Amino acid sequence: MGPLVGVTVVEFAGVGPGPFCAMMLADMGAEVIRVERPTGGPSKAGDDRYVDQYPHNTRHDLLNRSRRSIVINLKDPAGVALSHRLLSHASVVLEGFRPGVAERLGIGPEACLATQPALVYGRVTGWGRDGPYAPMAGHDINYIALAGALAPIGPASGPPEPPLNLVGDFGGGGMLLAFGIVCALLEARASGKGQVVDAAMIDGSALLTTMLHGMRASGHWLDDRGSNVLDGGSPYYQVYETSDGGFVSIGCGEPEFYRGFIDALGLDPADLPSQDDRSSWPQMRERLAAMFRGRTRDEWCSTLTRPDVCFAPVLTLAEAPAHPHHVGRGTFIDVDGVTQPAPAPRFSRTEPSVPRPPRLPGEDTDEVLTMIGIDIADIEDMRRRGVVS
Repeated sequence: MGPLVGVTVVEFAGVGPGPFCAMMLADMGAEVIRVERPTGGPSKAGDDRYVDQYPHNTRHDLLNRSRRSIVINLKDPAGVALSHRLLSHASVVLEGFRPGVAERLGIGPEACLATQPALVYGRVTGWGRDGPYAPMAGHDINYIALAGALAPIGPASGPPEPPLNLVGDFGGGGMLLAFGIVCALLEARASGKGQVVDAAMIDGSALLTTMLHGMRASGHWLDDRGSNVLDGGSPYYQVYETSDGGFVSIGCGEPEFYRGFIDALGLDPADLPSQDDRSSWPQMRERLAAMFRGRTRDEWCSTLTRPDVCFAPVLTLAEAPAHPHHVGRGTFIDVDGVTQPAPAPRFSRTEPSVPRPPRLPGEDTDEVLTMIGIDIADIEDMRRRGVVS
């Protein structure tokens, strides 16, 4: 079930943005076959060595949910040939190797499109495939730093703070690649031709800052961190600590919501500075911080959970799934005893199925190879020769 039913994807295993992209496609109903390394572990991002970088419990590797797993030795020419046979049954392939690695392995775009001319070849890198940084190693924090996305995040009194790996790996990388793949699939249906989708995390991270560049050009964004509406500078777009050590979030930027917020606090607008008087923001933040420290988080929830106040408690990963709003919407689900976010977005007619638990590396090798027309005797022979496992 789902809007991508009928789309077959071959994913060459990696870490971070590639698996996140594949998870999104699988969540939407695509048949995703994950090609693992012989060791059973994902390779280091872009590395062409066989390494088991992240040993862990497979059932908790949620980015690998809802697909089948096959192990192919891409160092063996027979393994490369087998991969091309698999690709002849697919409409999408995706990989996250460093520039040049896929080509050296014999599974680069030119070779794969020769096998399947209508193939959409999705690839994600950190720095992109050209430019001075292209051959360098890197991680999310490096890509968002160079893209200008890291500098605005964090308090004015300290260094920028990494927003986990959400901006580069997942937003600027995996989600961008998934969008590009679906765009290319739509085009291929009309043209009958495949193409390469080149998603670079540094490009995607820069893209996420588009609004900020517009605000800066118009004089509404200052380069000093902690001095703007959205970066913790304003008192009305802020996180405040409560008396029990919890936190609450306030996001009432619009005048009508700010009035609702002030009214809920019991303050008189006549005694307060203008909402957009930047010179008064530090003093107003201190005043509101003192107020919020006077009650618990739950007490503030009772006071501020109302239609005209942009408010929410700051929940931990453990707390979020049990919140009544998430329970009411089914935002989180339980799969094989593991709580996790449900597929998103939602569809009125082609609703996706409940995700399937992650598979063991190579658990579906026989099934997948049989599906593409290889008999059991040949599979056993390839297993003995180390081509598959």
